[in-house]
Amino acid sequence: MKVDWSQAPKGARWWAVDEDGKAHWFCAPDVAAFTKFWFSEPQPAPTFGFTGDWRKSIVERPVAS
Repeated sequence: MKVDWSQAPKGARWWAVDEDGKAHWFCAPDVAAFTKFWFSEPQPAPTFGFTGDWRKSIVERPVAS
């Protein structure tokens, strides 16, 4: 299984599968000004044929060379 980062939205930093078997792209969080919390909205992603323990599915986007 290999994540195809060319399909990722701009700013996506991670790809992962949840317990229900659905995959998502995760972007770096936006920190709300003058608060102590942040927001991050996962976006649907292909599963890329992932089969395995969802707890070990997270893949970080490779650093561009």
